[in-house]
Amino acid sequence: MLNVLEDLFNLARARKTNPIEGSYTNKLLKDKNFSKEKILEEINELIESVDKNGNKIHEAADVLYHLIMYLESNEIKIEDVMTELKKRKK
Repeated sequence: MLNVLEDLFNLARARKTNPIEGSYTNKLLKDKNFSKEKILEEINELIESVDKNGNKIHEAADVLYHLIMYLESNEIKIEDVMTELKKRKK
């Protein structure tokens, strides 16, 4: 299960190194404003789908994908986030 998330981080890092023209992922990685707008939009869609008992799984997947791209576009390493979460473990 976690391999899927790792694959998305690897994809983001690979696309940063070797961009593919016309790639939506590259657009998110390159345009920080667009990436920010999309993560906010996707979070709102998830909240709405939960409230209305809609397609929560689809919207949650969108949030995770866009969050990963947002983190990578802003040089926030998932390894650092995981280290921070580990520190909070009681």
